[in-house]
Amino acid sequence: VQLQAFGGGLVKAGGSLRLSCAASGRTFSNYRMAWFRQAPEKEREFVAAVTRSGDMTYYADSVKGRFTISRDNSQSTVYLQMNSLKPDDSAVYYCAFPRTTSDFINTSPQGYAYWGQGTQLTVSS
Repeated sequence: VQLQAFGGGLVKAGGSLRLSCAASGRTFSNYRMAWFRQAPEKEREFVAAVTRSGDMTYYADSVKGRFTISRDNSQSTVYLQMNSLKPDDSAVYYCAFPRTTSDFINTSPQGYAYWGQGTQLTVSS
């Protein structure tokens, strides 16, 4: 599986940005997808996940109401729309591909076998 993430950058607090992650190597629609993030000297943390069909989404409390995860199975791509950004959102963002085809939403990094290369988001105050 290969994952390629795009869309990071520098944005002012209150701004918006959309991340994309294109997957290849497996039947994308058979797998839930997730985004994680990791700030310097912090552990990688769950941000959001979406079920295989895209009908259900899950969010960390810290981003609920501000971030939206979605997917386009025809394009094998998962998105993360980030609004009302805060400096605390600054991190490297990773898309994650799970170990199984289950729709169980695993918020632990151990539940994911493949990772994108990461894309840096910096939010200035």
